[in-house]
Amino acid sequence: MSSERIDWDNLRVFRIVAELGSMSAASARLGESPPTIGRKIDDLEKALNTQLFVRSTRGVELTEVGKVALRHAHVMADAANLIDQQASDRSQPAEGVITLATGDGLGPYWIAPRLPDFQQVNPRIQIKMSVLEHTPDIGAGEADIGIQFTEPKNHDLISRRLGTLHYISFASAEYIEEHGAPNSMFEYFRHQCILHQAYVMQIERWAPKMSELKKMINFAFVTNSASSMIEVCRNGGGIALLPSYIGTVAPTLVPLELPEIAPIEFWLTYTERVWRLPQGRIVLDWLRSIFEANDAFWFADEFVHPNRAGNRIEALKPFMPPGPSAAG
Repeated sequence: MSSERIDWDNLRVFRIVAELGSMSAASARLGESPPTIGRKIDDLEKALNTQLFVRSTRGVELTEVGKVALRHAHVMADAANLIDQQASDRSQPAEGVITLATGDGLGPYWIAPRLPDFQQVNPRIQIKMSVLEHTPDIGAGEADIGIQFTEPKNHDLISRRLGTLHYISFASAEYIEEHGAPNSMFEYFRHQCILHQAYVMQIERWAPKMSELKKMINFAFVTNSASSMIEVCRNGGGIALLPSYIGTVAPTLVPLELPEIAPIEFWLTYTERVWRLPQGRIVLDWLRSIFEANDAFWFADEFVHPNRAGNRIEALKPFMPPGPSAAG
């Protein structure tokens, strides 16, 4: 089929419907009637001789062919944007939308507090953050940029190791006063422990004995919400297993004087398409910078216990962004 038979306006509508997962939502955004949106999708499917969406009362979902078509539609749209940017005044700031997929901790507690500074310098770049429990499928277009905790195996992706999360134990002063603090990892079974659901998948990468100890520990609270973990711990609900940097977010939590439980590496992943976008390069450079900054020593290979990081933190306080509240 000749590409000249593809209506570019129909492709534009297709991208919006795929993004929103709803023809009615696309209708509201584009200011066109729902029947017009439906007709344009029908026309595109007829031109391609394939089904792009599965319709239901809940909205629309891309078919496998639709996912492939969406990737190509992104490439076409990016190429059109590049032509526009290169043909227009290059002194204009970069603009566009970049979707970032990240986990429940780094996204809300490290990246989000630093976004206002980014927005001040790049007011025309919109970052859409998706907090996911699973590893984002960047190759399938689930996001433009991902932060993930398993080393990428897809050779079509570009990846760079950003750092290491060092998991340690925190508790509230009230909990320690009432129950005492464990003197070693082997005393965890005497305590109520708080666990993130995602850690269950990482348990084999923790300290050698932790996998066996897990069977003995009383996990009083398991959740997929880091903010819930922090709140339960902060209110005396038990010992929470959290990354070391969380102490800067919830300073009332007491880091226990124990070795780290696990070092977990994390990666930045993206496609060459995103790297070629001006707004993509800007976001990627910024993400790398906030994990390489002076206050990002928490993510170095060498573990720094929060109880011995006081001097570093005090020296950096004038330059650090305000953290979110413990409630997230």
